[in-house]
Amino acid sequence: MTGLCYAFEGMVPVVDPTAYVHPTAVLIGDVRIGPGCFIGPGASLRADFSSVIIGAGVNIQDNCILHGTPGFHTVVEDYGHIGHAAVVHGCRIRRNALVGMASSIYDGAEVGEEAIIAAMAFVPAGFKIPPRTLVAGLPAKVLRELSAEEVARKTRGTEAYQQLAARALKSMVPCQPLTAPEPGRAELNPSALWPDDLTRHKPKG
Repeated sequence: MTGLCYAFEGMVPVVDPTAYVHPTAVLIGDVRIGPGCFIGPGASLRADFSSVIIGAGVNIQDNCILHGTPGFHTVVEDYGHIGHAAVVHGCRIRRNALVGMASSIYDGAEVGEEAIIAAMAFVPAGFKIPPRTLVAGLPAKVLRELSAEEVARKTRGTEAYQQLAARALKSMVPCQPLTAPEPGRAELNPSALWPDDLTRHKPKG
């Protein structure tokens, strides 16, 4: 599956055959998607002012917007992790960094390698985020350095999306919904992918 693809002024999007692009994602112009990526439903990658370059093993989740501006390409390096509804605009996301849900990263900003941007943060134009740091706020501020375990947990989450890309290529197909669950239908088991996160998010009491 390659989503809704549009050539723009002769520039045709490029998608590695091992990447999964949901059919409702939109790719326009000089978009380049590397191997093992997951591009979620409703994502918009529009490369008409400048290029949008996605490295290997990246996930761009549901309803994300990636666009550039003259003079600033939009680049997500290998293992980048872009959370739901994030806006990534004319900036560079370094290797294995995470952009939290509903965050916005603006022109000329740079998110350092293995850094984590908290959900709903705003990273202003030109802001340089050091590697392996936690950033949050409106506007964003560097809060502290990340621990090795925090970086490892982020990496495991990104690897889960790489596995999801492969699974989706094999098994995701359009269908009609059932009117009721089949007898004995099992629930999905989140601990199969993130066993440590199951206890981390378990309600207390």
